[in-house]
Amino acid sequence: MTYAEVYNSWKSDPEAFWMKAAENISWYKPPSKALFDEKAPVYEWFADAQVNTCYNAVDRHVEAGHGNRTAIIYDSPVTDTKHKISYAELQTRVASLAGALRAKGVEKGDRVIIYMPMVPEAIEAMLACGRLGAIHSVVFGGFAANELAVRIDDAKPKAIIAASCGIEPNRVIHYKPLLDEAIELATHKPDFCVIFQREQEVAELIEGRDYSWHGFQYGVEPAECVPVAGNHPSYILYTSGTTGQPKGVIRHTAGQLVALDWTMKAIYNIDAGDVFWAASDVGWVVGHSYIAYGQLIHGATTIVFEGKPVGTPDAGTFWRIISEYGVKALFTAPTAFRAIKREDPDGELLKKYDLSKFETLFLAGERADPDTITWAQDQLGKPVIDHWWQTETGWAIAANPMGIEPLPVKLGSPSVAMPGYDVQILDEAGNEMPAGEMGAIAIKLPLPPGTLPTLWNAEERFISAYLETFPGYYETGDAGYKDGDGYLYIMARTDDVINVAGHRLSTGAMEEVLASHPDVAECAVIGVTDKLKGQLPLGFLCLNAGCERGHADIAKDVVKLVREKIGPVAAFKLAVVVDRLPKTRSGKILRATMVKIADGQDFKVPATIDDPAILDEIRDALGTLGYPGQS
Repeated sequence: MTYAEVYNSWKSDPEAFWMKAAENISWYKPPSKALFDEKAPVYEWFADAQVNTCYNAVDRHVEAGHGNRTAIIYDSPVTDTKHKISYAELQTRVASLAGALRAKGVEKGDRVIIYMPMVPEAIEAMLACGRLGAIHSVVFGGFAANELAVRIDDAKPKAIIAASCGIEPNRVIHYKPLLDEAIELATHKPDFCVIFQREQEVAELIEGRDYSWHGFQYGVEPAECVPVAGNHPSYILYTSGTTGQPKGVIRHTAGQLVALDWTMKAIYNIDAGDVFWAASDVGWVVGHSYIAYGQLIHGATTIVFEGKPVGTPDAGTFWRIISEYGVKALFTAPTAFRAIKREDPDGELLKKYDLSKFETLFLAGERADPDTITWAQDQLGKPVIDHWWQTETGWAIAANPMGIEPLPVKLGSPSVAMPGYDVQILDEAGNEMPAGEMGAIAIKLPLPPGTLPTLWNAEERFISAYLETFPGYYETGDAGYKDGDGYLYIMARTDDVINVAGHRLSTGAMEEVLASHPDVAECAVIGVTDKLKGQLPLGFLCLNAGCERGHADIAKDVVKLVREKIGPVAAFKLAVVVDRLPKTRSGKILRATMVKIADGQDFKVPATIDDPAILDEIRDALGTLGYPGQS
């Protein structure tokens, strides 16, 4: 079937489409129907089924005779460790941990916070919770104590599973003191903590509250899988809210199983036994969907990588892993490829490795600028597929479905809407916009299985945050347009569309122009306040390694380029070279924070920032242009 046939089969009968997809899941009690819409606009999928996540991700593969197949490959250049875990071993390890949690009183519906680095034990902890029907909430390892405390108070966990430390290329991050401080700050106190002691730093345990990972499991009875209802929450994943109060996105068990299993083949073209590597972190949604769950549900192999795209030891690390483990598809953020391109612009390191089993590179997380895609295509000689999704959706809204029918790639577009998503471009009054015109991107309700059904203990906030702006639609918070072929273009967060003298302009379009300059490795454009025009665009440029040209000349070049490509209407006259851009740990550029610095407003350092020192560098760079204070 072609993509159009598959999409139309969903559109003409969503119920039949999702019930068919559900046949690939092992149920204790199958669902009587797919969609439960009695509480619209709050929808649920497969709500009356009985099912277990861990059984589908682990036990059923062992029972089918695939126990020897590799489930997890752990590769940690920062600790010089590599090992493989088979499905049979994973079953033993997860059942043991689940048994120990159960012996301490964790049961169906209890919450468990997981605060760990990229080690296989983080996946085991997630699966052990799923085995018992406990609801896990992974908090990115090394998150500040205050942020962790806020999540403890919201989720009210019975237990916290943490590691003693995280390891970066040049430093050890002390998790345990952060955890102790967070528990001190939080009103809610967990009954107990389990600490995975790493040899790089052994943490001090608090008598009576803290247990070591191995000692805790000693002599306990392994746990069986506990059936849960289809609409039982599998996990809570906090995403930063604009109010500072984090939003607890939840995922229902059955919808997550059906959707992720469907995407593995349809979008990523992965079969059982294939190796699919998502170079992300378990603290993010990608780490949930495509490190911990998608591959394992589908019977494939996942990679847990503890390292960086550059510096562990060099910009060839990704190629080494693809070659060493026969990776069929890699999923990472464009920012990782920009870092590799900046260090090794001619792809010299790539030539050392055999990438013959590698088929597709998938990018998501930040807009994939055409320049980065073109570079990756030229170096790899393989399809480079941009796709677009959100923490809230849990899987791709728009993609190029490699397992159904590879569609022509259009640079700058994540291609087309996936079955389940009726994506529309709306004006401020909620009317559909003609092809080629920019507006708010919204998705007609109901959202498909595997997306957020609501927020944790905050249904009113769910409705007001996502469903009120355009009744009958989910508001994505992104702006963009569709072309005549139905390809989607995501141009900016709605907040990043700037208004220059009455013209609504996309910062993303300007960034595409800046990125096309041969000396520019990475860039960001923000809108700064201007008395005359309302807002003016301002560009930040990071240059390629070894670039010798004067910064003022490059700034002049890009101003000229924007004038040529977008026109004088953009009023683009301000550009400054910086060494690096402030980003979250998942690679998103913190444009809103940069705007506040430029406008001289007070701001809170975002909890997700990778390195707060970069904000001072941005402030200094803005000072050379007379910001803040010149408006």
